[in-house]
Amino acid sequence: MQLSFEVESGDFTRAGYASSQVKKTLKLLNVDPSIVKRVVVALYEAEVNIVAHAYRGTITADIEPDRIELHLEDEGPGIPDIAQAMKRGYSTASAEVREMGFGAGMGLPNISENADSFHIESEVGKGTTLTICVALKPISE
Repeated sequence: MQLSFEVESGDFTRAGYASSQVKKTLKLLNVDPSIVKRVVVALYEAEVNIVAHAYRGTITADIEPDRIELHLEDEGPGIPDIAQAMKRGYSTASAEVREMGFGAGMGLPNISENADSFHIESEVGKGTTLTICVALKPISE
């Protein structure tokens, strides 16, 4: 099963829509709640990063019987130093984004901690691509 979403820069009113829809789908598929939480945390953080930092982006969630693979691709300024961006508390968010309660520099570390595998590529002036994978298992009956 594949779900796809478009994300626009600065649209904080819809930030979290993709993660909410994926959560509903995983619950319908009877996925273990602890795994659903990991997927939703990782996806929400990535989704907010697109809203806060990019011009626009796409999210694709491929749900397979044994895993969910999230692919997020944005058009934006890119990340000049991925290693620095992965450090807790490091943020390039604007003052406006911080005033809304976002941009604390926890997004990429939280994604990494909740994923079974996580890959990030970024090109300055072009954009950033994330691939996040979480293993799935149904609730034991």
